Amino acid sequence: MNESLKADVVIAGGGAAGFFAAVTCAEANPLLRVVLLEKSPELLAKVTISGGGRCNVTHACFDPDALCSFYPRGSRELRGPFHKWQPRDTVAWFEIRGVPIKAESDGRMFPVSNKSTDITGALISEAKRLGVNIWTSCGLKTVRNQEGGGFRLVLSNGSELTCEKLMLATGGNQNSSGFDLAASLGHTIVDPVPSLFTFHVDDPRIAGLPGISVPDAVVSVPGTKLKQTGPLLITHWGLSGPAVLKLSAWGGRILCDLDYTFPLQINWVGGQTTGQVTEALRNFRKQQGARTVTGPSPFGLVSRLWGSLCGAAGIEPEVNWATLTAGQLDALPRELCEGEYRVTGKSLFKEEFVTCGGVKLKEVDFRTLESKVCPGLYFGGELLDIDGVTGGFNLQAAWTTGRLAGLAMADETKEATPGRAAG
Repeated sequence: MNESLKADVVIAGGGAAGFFAAVTCAEANPLLRVVLLEKSPELLAKVTISGGGRCNVTHACFDPDALCSFYPRGSRELRGPFHKWQPRDTVAWFEIRGVPIKAESDGRMFPVSNKSTDITGALISEAKRLGVNIWTSCGLKTVRNQEGGGFRLVLSNGSELTCEKLMLATGGNQNSSGFDLAASLGHTIVDPVPSLFTFHVDDPRIAGLPGISVPDAVVSVPGTKLKQTGPLLITHWGLSGPAVLKLSAWGGRILCDLDYTFPLQINWVGGQTTGQVTEALRNFRKQQGARTVTGPSPFGLVSRLWGSLCGAAGIEPEVNWATLTAGQLDALPRELCEGEYRVTGKSLFKEEFVTCGGVKLKEVDFRTLESKVCPGLYFGGELLDIDGVTGGFNLQAAWTTGRLAGLAMADETKEATPGRAAG
């Protein structure tokens, strides 16, 4: 590279939002010199590992207003953008480029091949076809405004680069350089904390039961408004599954303030009340009095979990329904519906690190993703204080914000600067 380089548009961050912005901008205005910076040697790393390596591209929710309900932070701001670019548009974009997309029963959408490399390959091929300059192992170190407009950048390799428009899409990792860069240009950063994590629980009631799942549980945190429903999975370290991940997403900042140590109330029987369960157990006792209580569960729970919960209610394995005491009949529904488990820490959800926090949303124009504080500066993806629950929602926010930022930068950078940027 030369000592001093020029570009029309520079995008810092080679992830989903940055890549989509680059290809969108280059396609919308082919005269522009678009440079994409990625500090690591690998492009689209998080996209590659998404969905266990299958790439959960988006979610089959095609109503923009309904789609917003899956974002604990950013739901109001994303409403307008989702009316301009939503999952249906994302699916069409990839299918036109030879990557058919399928929807699974839970709404998650993947490439038919189940290979994330099909998604990353389509993006990289499109960027190369459109002439995007991709610089890997080259991050953005510092940035300052130029007199008369535009930016002067210092790169991690010591080179300097000037540009008219700059986009920061460096991700939501707590160590992201994008936060410092945005702050240096006048932006407020909401401290990032983890979202989408599992719970450490050391409790004899679930000890030795990893792999057992309940399809319809309710989890809540007493003393807060946090409550979620869905499948619950027992793991070697505690609890996971969609119910826990949704709870951690909506409660990201609250649970951080609690230092990830708090009581978790679990209803194992699909939200039925203690009274309803008590009545069901009484009817079952009348019909199945000779059977042992720890036999088949009236609620379809896996036998080992059912037996453990019965034991927690003081019911020995040999006790049958007919001899169940009043105290046991009172304790079992409470164990099923109101049992409390002590959470003593968290684990990140696989490698798919998601945070709540980032650039303050009030400082961004969501029609274009341009800064309200610093003209010519744009944002995308998880660098913003936006995060969704698990299921393809975070990637969809990246595609949407990248798309709108790319179009805005292409439109507002009216004429290309003479000369060429080094490739």
